[in-house]
Amino acid sequence: MRAARPIQLRVNGQAHVVEAEPRTPLLFLLRNDLCLNSPKYGCGLGECGACTVIIDGIAARSCVVSAASAEGREIVTLEGLGTIDHLHPVQAAFIEEQAAQCGYCLNGMIMTAKALLDRDPDPDEASIRNELRFNLCRCGTHIEILRAVMTAARRMREGASAAP
Repeated sequence: MRAARPIQLRVNGQAHVVEAEPRTPLLFLLRNDLCLNSPKYGCGLGECGACTVIIDGIAARSCVVSAASAEGREIVTLEGLGTIDHLHPVQAAFIEEQAAQCGYCLNGMIMTAKALLDRDPDPDEASIRNELRFNLCRCGTHIEILRAVMTAARRMREGASAAP
């Protein structure tokens, strides 16, 4: 195993330096060192989506991204999208459409939807389904999640930034 070294991360617009072994999963640094609890540990294999963050504009599974490969890149977690007083349109739409049951998948669904809408502000339902297909939801709120993403897309196109 390699020795720990300083890892420089830029998370939610802020610079951080953490001591870690370069192969440490980014998820562990986000949760344990930076106390950002939105990315969840699900499968640990990059299969479920619970740990999704946005790295340089692309949705990524933080459980399989090493600390070294995240160094120097722009990382956004759910905590970086909005605040209680000023929700991001995707967050607001998920609340409005009641797109949560247990909530475990929400981080991945919201972060994946945000990355999609940044790339394609007017996706059709097939595009949304395709983008979210690898994010596992065991509670069955798929219809509400689709509605939430379509609502967020419409609001973002119209320039709205928060829930009514």
